[in-house]
Amino acid sequence: MAEILVAYATKMGATKEIAEAIAARIRSASHEATALDAAEVSSVEPYKAVVLGSALYAARWRPEAVRFLQRNAPALARKPVWLFHSGPLGADLSAQKAPRKVRELATRIGADQPTTFGGRLTPQTAVGFFAKRMAQGSMAGDYRDWDAIELWANHIAEQLVAAR
Repeated sequence: MAEILVAYATKMGATKEIAEAIAARIRSASHEATALDAAEVSSVEPYKAVVLGSALYAARWRPEAVRFLQRNAPALARKPVWLFHSGPLGADLSAQKAPRKVRELATRIGADQPTTFGGRLTPQTAVGFFAKRMAQGSMAGDYRDWDAIELWANHIAEQLVAAR
């Protein structure tokens, strides 16, 4: 079992790709890390630290990410936890406020509020009527800033090294 869990909840795969990049960066800092779908994680007890990311749609987190936080809150309160969400599209990629329930859970477990990363919406990956329509318009594209994601993952890796 890896020592660091990077869990994610995604609809179209972009958040999974971010989680995998974060796990890879943490591994490059000599930690064992694994990226898993949040819905597939039965317990966080075996892990020393947890990173959780969710796709952000219409200012909402994926339900499986919220359930992950609720189900694991007591154990997460005893571990270092980092949260992120991805989803903003277009030129304005300013930080997005997490939904009220996620903000409350973050406070309860002692985690900082989620970091925001841009999302991806393309005709090839769009799922659902509205997403497919949006993917045909001006909002389509990949707005993930891989340098910012790597910088954030580096920060996590540094904190994990300092905690050793």
